[in-house]
Amino acid sequence: MSRRTFTSAKGSSPSQSKVLRIGVIGTGAFAEQCHLPGLQSHPQAKVVAIAGRRPERLQSLATQFNIPDVYTDYHELCARTDLDAITIVTSNSEHAAQATAGFASGKHVFCEKPLAASVTEAKEMVRTAELSGKVHQVAFTYRYLYGLQELRRRIQRGDIGAPYHVRAQHNSWDGLLFKSSGVLRDVGPHLFDLARFLFGPLQSVTGLYRHLPHVHHDRKDDRAKSSAQTTDDMATAWFTHKCGVQGQWFSSRVAPSYGGKAHIEVIGKEGALRTTLSRGSIDTLQIVRSSSIQWEEVPLPVEARNDSPSALGIMMRSFVNACLRGKLDPDIDASFHDGLAVQLAIDAVETASARLPWIPV
Repeated sequence: MSRRTFTSAKGSSPSQSKVLRIGVIGTGAFAEQCHLPGLQSHPQAKVVAIAGRRPERLQSLATQFNIPDVYTDYHELCARTDLDAITIVTSNSEHAAQATAGFASGKHVFCEKPLAASVTEAKEMVRTAELSGKVHQVAFTYRYLYGLQELRRRIQRGDIGAPYHVRAQHNSWDGLLFKSSGVLRDVGPHLFDLARFLFGPLQSVTGLYRHLPHVHHDRKDDRAKSSAQTTDDMATAWFTHKCGVQGQWFSSRVAPSYGGKAHIEVIGKEGALRTTLSRGSIDTLQIVRSSSIQWEEVPLPVEARNDSPSALGIMMRSFVNACLRGKLDPDIDASFHDGLAVQLAIDAVETASARLPWIPV
């Protein structure tokens, strides 16, 4: 498997001469860690503008990444006629308005997950995106892992026979820190997207989520503090696919991880495949046959072993290529339609959690 698998699409190739001019909306940590360096790693991309609310932070990032223009109002950035695309790396509640502004001014749009703050907003974003005729992509990072791509290829090739179950786990101690978003909307979109990426449309979803009142710790000074936040610390979902595959995932920020923070496993009639989930720093794949209990390592490209968050850069370069091509790569990229499908699944878990019957024993 070569890097080409992740950076170009089948069919038409991106123009080799055009330089994509991009504006980034958002100045948080993920803008610095993912969007800005990832976009600038593409030889045909140039970040020429950035928008955010904090002037000092704006200027700091502009200096660090050599960005000529800064804005405290994203509308001004979107109104520029010399920009080809925008990327959105802001809070969930801002995605819909910012994406709408981008499409209205003729820009391609890349948006962080979850796509929106609600299903209603997500549906409107899909409608606006389709009417614009522009590229629309959602940041589902795990799709760009070498191990995940090889797992998908081996499933399709029949290496483990007919698959019948998929399960994923994501654990961390992040609940000991102050974080505003819960795991259902933070991690859940990734896990639902992977299930759909591997096995197609979901048919039914149920699940639950829970907040645990507890003491949070500030790792900077190691002082315990009571937290009044009420976002969920644990979430789990069970689901079925239209193809017949069943699945489940569990995510927690109040439980230790083991052997890597997260993984996804697919079980078939003749074996199972398991791959790690990360931003690229841990990227491995294992297989076990039904006649054995011994997991075996599956060879991956050397790039999978560079201990860096490589999936972030691959994802951002994939967006640049899609814009240059005028369409997403259907073999790997996620559109706003995928974002909406995941939003519906998350909404189903929120609904089910309040209604799920518990049977006395």
